[in-house]
Amino acid sequence: MSERAAPFYCPYCGDEDLRPSEAANGGHGAWECAACNRAFQLKFLGLLARGLRQTDAGGDHI
Repeated sequence: MSERAAPFYCPYCGDEDLRPSEAANGGHGAWECAACNRAFQLKFLGLLARGLRQTDAGGDHI
């Protein structure tokens, strides 16, 4: 898998005007928001050991 995932919106202001940023710290996974003038970085930390669990807790029982 050579393509990297891109964020859809800024985590600070919610705007969608994002551009890759090589000037930010680290470079890899860094993005700039043109709307709020912030830079942020995305990083994959890993998979959770417990995985996903489905619970049967929802809705009214008739």
